[in-house]
Formats: sequence, structure tokens, C-alpha cells
Amino acid sequence: MLRAEQSWVLPVVYFWYLGPTDQSRPIHRFTLQSAEPRHATAGIFRPAPTSTATHPTPNPASTRLPCGGAMRLLPLVLALALAAASVAASASGPRSVLRTVTDVPTAVSSGGSDADALFCDSWRLSVETANAGPWRAIPARCAAFVGDYMEGPRYASDSAVAAADSLAFASGALAAAGTSAARPAWVFDVDETLLSNAPYYAVNGWGSQEFNETSFDEWVDAAKAPALPSSLKLYNELQGLGFHVILLTGRTEFQRNSTEANLLFAGYQSWEKLILRKPSDIGKTAVKYKSERRAAMEAEGFKIFGNSGDQWSDLIGSPMATRSFKLPNPMYFIS
Repeated sequence: MLRAEQSWVLPVVYFWYLGPTDQSRPIHRFTLQSAEPRHATAGIFRPAPTSTATHPTPNPASTRLPCGGAMRLLPLVLALALAAASVAASASGPRSVLRTVTDVPTAVSSGGSDADALFCDSWRLSVETANAGPWRAIPARCAAFVGDYMEGPRYASDSAVAAADSLAFASGALAAAGTSAARPAWVFDVDETLLSNAPYYAVNGWGSQEFNETSFDEWVDAAKAPALPSSLKLYNELQGLGFHVILLTGRTEFQRNSTEANLLFAGYQSWEKLILRKPSDIGKTAVKYKSERRAAMEAEGFKIFGNSGDQWSDLIGSPMATRSFKLPNPMYFIS
């Protein structure tokens, strides 16, 4: 391929001969140029514009080629000029933009902490995109990585971006709907969506250990889970826009009092309703249970514009919200 500005002008060539006066003097200057220099515009090669500049006519007396030995040097001079042009074109040619991606990145195949960090970051992406499918515990080698992520700036930043995207959609959707949006609603999950259980998982291997329902229920009863700051901000902003905020959690009715107490402790107030699993919901998948509850909301006249949750099972199923927003959670999976 040629660069757009490449003209392939060959070096100027001088050669000399001995005239009748035995004094060296140049007899001519040759400029060799490709017959059809090209330049690229929008990926199409076309001939470059031909210069309209005029050149003075050389003095025939000073440019006449001799018929002697110097004339025999002309093929050699031309060959050298062409060789120099080829070298110049190769040196200035564009670099290839193609790169080779190895099957196994070097950092992974080499082992060590760098390999663990790279693997765990890719594993987290697989989890968040649901490529990993159902899983029971994080890889043992990723416990430290998940802890660093949850306690570091990346988790807070990822959550804040999800909240900002949610608010941007909510503002536009509500304005577009106008007065036709009767009872506009926004659904929130609770755990790892409004409340953070990071303090519990920090002392339980960040999800590298199998889930212990008994110890987690004790943590829920304590009602000390902090709010996710970006979610609390979004919650208040949505209420300010006029949304009916509905909380739909996989916690059971037996945990209603502790859940309400924890929400108030964390700063959440004035929700439209808090929906928990009834005894008849025990054993249902989260997808089935939450889909049924969203259907009931619509039957009551709510228009579900948005749904926020840390699990895909919070979001999928029929009916779905107009837009669903997945928050990060590399600690556990719920089907």
C-alpha cells in the first residue's frame, strides 16, 4: 500500500564527462519519477494531479550527451538510481497495522501473580456478561483479586457509571412519555443493588467459599449493611423525577422487619412497596419469582420503565422493564 503523500520521486542523478577542454562539468540532470504516482483518498487510489509548472529549456550545447565512453555509463547510472529509489520506498513505506493475538497471553502462560490478575479480570468479565453460566464459588486464585476490586475504586466507579446511565435513560424516557405514563415505576433489587454485603463477604472469602445460608441470615438480621452510594443517589433522584420506587428482593417475608430496618439505616425512605418471597415462592427460581411479581405490578397499572439488579435473574424473564441495568457483582451467582 502507498501512503497518501508518497510520490516515488527518485533521486536526482548527475554524471560527468571530460569535455574537449579536459575540465569536469555536469552535462545533465535527470529526475526519474514513476509514470503514475498515486495517492489515497477515502481508500481509493487515483493519479496525483499533474503539475502545470513550466521548466526552462536547457541549452543544447550544455546538455548534449557525448557519444564516447561516458554514454556507456548511462545504463549503470540508471540502475543505481532505481536501486536507490527502491531502498527509499522500502524505508518510508507504511507499517503494517495487522497484529497477531496469541492463543494464550504471555502473562497467563508464565504463571505468578500477574497471571492470576489477568485471568481473574477476564473471569470477572465472563461472569458479568453471563458467559460463565451458573457457578457456585469464585476460583480460589481470585479471592484476593475480588477483594481488591470490591474494596477499591473500580467497583465504586463501575456502580456509579451504571447509576449515571440509569438516570440519563430515566430522565429522557419520562420526558418522552409525558402525561401518558400513568404510574411510572422503577424496580430495584436489594442485596448488592441498594445494600452492600461486602462487610460479610470480606470475612467469608469474597465468595470463594460455598454459600452458608445460616451465617448470611445472621448477617441480614443484624441490619447493618451499608448503602451503595451511587445507588442511594440514583434512588433519591428517581423519586425526585416522580417515579414510584418498588423494591423486589429474594429475601423472605421472615426477613421483612430486618430488611426494612436496614434500608432505613442505610438512608432509603418512602418506597412504594417492598416485595419479599412468600412461602408459596420458596423453591422458585429468581427468574420465575421476579417475573411473576413484575407481571402483578403491570396488572396494578404500573409502567416499569427501569429495573436495576446485580444478577441477570433480577432482570430477565417476562415481562421485562423498558430498560434493565446490571450492576457489578463478582461474588456470587443466583439463577
